[in-house]
Amino acid sequence: MNYTEKDVTIWVEEHSDYLLHFALTKISDRNLALDFIQDTFVSALQGVDSFEGRSQPRTWLTSILQRKIIDHWRKAETRKTDVVSHFFQSKDDEKEGRWIFDKVPHNSLQSVEHEIEEQEKIDALQQCLDQLPGRWKGIVESKYMEDKKGEEICNEYEISSSNFWVIMHRAKAVLRNCLSKKWSVR
Repeated sequence: MNYTEKDVTIWVEEHSDYLLHFALTKISDRNLALDFIQDTFVSALQGVDSFEGRSQPRTWLTSILQRKIIDHWRKAETRKTDVVSHFFQSKDDEKEGRWIFDKVPHNSLQSVEHEIEEQEKIDALQQCLDQLPGRWKGIVESKYMEDKKGEEICNEYEISSSNFWVIMHRAKAVLRNCLSKKWSVR
């Protein structure tokens, strides 16, 4: 099948939310995640001619996004073959054998705070999900946590496609409102 720019435009609508959720599981910076998603769609647009359809578009887009995230982390890290040299000044320096203080390994308070903050986000999301009507919660969890297709969810809950999208839209609005209240208190 030959895919076109029009297909990529449709994919933006269909897969942006999923890709954002995926990116946010890998990085906690929402703005950076949005940049990666934009870059993903630009790459998809540039490479749409080479997409043969052997996988689902979502799978293809997710692999592009994942490569972008991995490339980001690779660039952010300085890789050295001698691990010790990463933490100590080299033999050529006057102060051989001394720590490079900004490289001292830490089980830092920042990393602990980051883990706590991430857990608080997960807990807040779960509390907001628990506030959704039972059927809505099941549909949202099926879509985003179990990664089921819309058609499969419609069959499982015996609802029409349009009803599915209305429920998803309303559930997202409720979740957005709930999460903004929980985080504005901070």
